[in-house]
Amino acid sequence: MRQDQLDGLVTFVAVAETRGFSAAAVRLGVSPSAVSQAVRLLEKRVGAPLFNRTTRSVNLTEAGARFLERIRPAVQELASASDELSDNAARPSGLLRLTVPRAAYLFALQPVLGEFLRTHPQIDVEVSIDSSLVDIVGMGFDAGIRFGGMVERDMVGVKVGPPLANCIVAAPRYLAARGTPTHPRDLLAHDCIGFRFASSGQMERWEFEKNGEAMTLAVTGRLVMNDVAVMLDAAVDGIGIANLISSYTERHIEDGRLVQLLADWTTPLPDLVLYYPDRKRVPPKLRALIDFLHGAHGSQPTTLPLAGVLLQGRKSAGL
Repeated sequence: MRQDQLDGLVTFVAVAETRGFSAAAVRLGVSPSAVSQAVRLLEKRVGAPLFNRTTRSVNLTEAGARFLERIRPAVQELASASDELSDNAARPSGLLRLTVPRAAYLFALQPVLGEFLRTHPQIDVEVSIDSSLVDIVGMGFDAGIRFGGMVERDMVGVKVGPPLANCIVAAPRYLAARGTPTHPRDLLAHDCIGFRFASSGQMERWEFEKNGEAMTLAVTGRLVMNDVAVMLDAAVDGIGIANLISSYTERHIEDGRLVQLLADWTTPLPDLVLYYPDRKRVPPKLRALIDFLHGAHGSQPTTLPLAGVLLQGRKSAGL
């Protein structure tokens, strides 16, 4: 099929249905001369007159009637497809692909995902759990979630999820056997569950702040891990004291399996940031998710300037 074979078909159908060049021009939003020119070019291309024209009327020729019978269903189908696409462009629908670290999924997405899917039945969601920085455009993702700052400069970011903080915890049986630290320096005499960064191989240092006093400690212990979820299990098992993200520990503190330590020395963590390409128009399916996440956490979307730098630290790494 040549590209020009479809030229003029919509105009031809409009003239046939309205029985006039001027009426067709009004329907199409163009000038009568443009309609006349499109029909003349179509007739030249098909090699037959399609209309009998008089000063008072426009009627189909026999060839024009046969032509209309053949092409009108196809033109109507094309118009319907275009209208449907326009409707979908304005209505949240389609596949929403996200890349998120496990912590972001647990804290920001998991609590609201079921309700989001029920609220938006035309949206399908695909979640890829990955803590590394991902080229969302190159990999075909609509958006990603990372801890604040861990995104590229050419992205737009909005805060999502609850406020997060460090939370030092231990199991009651560990504290019964080893005692309860009352100052961060006391941790140097305890078995602390260490975290080693998978990317750099470095050990995490624990940070504390209280009344303007800040300190960073290189704690030690008999167990080192590189996964926050299993560190939580180890703490519950009484193996040692762990430095975890507050949202990981809340339920375990409430049911008594863990005890929070040094709460007055707690330091806040970078916010979770949902980021996406810097486009002038956010797809409705993504806008629906952003609005839903902020509604769930009682906040308003706030666009963040992203510096394009990687923050250091385990929680920034999105584990």
